[in-house]
Amino acid sequence: MALLDRFVSLRRAVPPGDALYRAVVAAARQPDWYLAGEVLDTVDGRFDIVALVLSLVLLRLEQEGAAQAQFSADLTERFIADMDGALRESGVGDQAVGKHVGRMVSALGGRLGAYRDALAPDAAPAELAAAVRRNVYRDAASADDALVWLTAQVRALAGDISSVPPAALVGGRLR
Repeated sequence: MALLDRFVSLRRAVPPGDALYRAVVAAARQPDWYLAGEVLDTVDGRFDIVALVLSLVLLRLEQEGAAQAQFSADLTERFIADMDGALRESGVGDQAVGKHVGRMVSALGGRLGAYRDALAPDAAPAELAAAVRRNVYRDAASADDALVWLTAQVRALAGDISSVPPAALVGGRLR
């Protein structure tokens, strides 16, 4: 019986980063991104917002240095597992999943660098708007008021995440 109990508890084990990743996805599902921000409510648009929020969280974890390096890696692994599962559910074949996930991770890395640069203390305010236009709207035409709103929301969320204590952030609190 002890072996069965151990097997069942292993199957129920929560992956590291799960609570925070769930908070990232919940934040990315907020309707305002798609309504006021006019982000397309498509697979690509939803990916762009998840990648944006996740980038802000990863940037916050970077501020903690080596203390959170493993957790950042765990959180990224949770993102990869989620993208892998979503692709498989949508019918992408086993042989193509790795290639798609690789592109998604590369896109996350690009966005992480763009938002890091755009949110740096010495960055011009227009840099964040340019990063949002490029990475969320994918350089497609967007209403100026939507871009202004989305840029302000990104800046506010980055500020909120920065003020959350590390233990609370790891526990899944973004604000």
